[in-house]
Amino acid sequence: MSSHAVSFLACAASGQPRILPAKKGQVGVGLIEVLVAVLVLSIGFLGIAAMQAKSLSTNNSAMARSMATIASYSILDAMRADLPNAVSGNYNGTYKANACTAPSAGASLSSNQTYQWCQQLGATLGATANTSGKIACSAASGTSTTNCTITIQFDDSRAGVGGKAAQQVITQAIL
Repeated sequence: MSSHAVSFLACAASGQPRILPAKKGQVGVGLIEVLVAVLVLSIGFLGIAAMQAKSLSTNNSAMARSMATIASYSILDAMRADLPNAVSGNYNGTYKANACTAPSAGASLSSNQTYQWCQQLGATLGATANTSGKIACSAASGTSTTNCTITIQFDDSRAGVGGKAAQQVITQAIL
């Protein structure tokens, strides 16, 4: 034991406590170091939270583009199943997701298919005025094939950089 500890013990035994001299060096720096460490960690956590928010918005945008692509393939498959009506242009038109017109009883297959497709666009991409689908099919000159262009427009403005209020996914196919 050091001489200070011995003298404190000896004085404490005699009933007279003695104050030991302070240690040489810095005293009280521990609290400042802890506060600086908490500040650095807080800034790091804020950076991680911002990165997570950006990741969520771009992931939402990617999902919307994927859903638009799936919707375009969906109507193309329906048109291939009803090829005579597709070739004659019965599917052609622009369909707004917030104003899908229900077909009347006994309507053609093309009317039922485009109505269901319009409903699908509204359910997956939002039933707003910005969400629409356009089908344009025409016979290729000199061949027996039909060229179709499916244009799906939706609001992607929440995606951040690169997102637009009128984002378009265009799919071209031959029937």
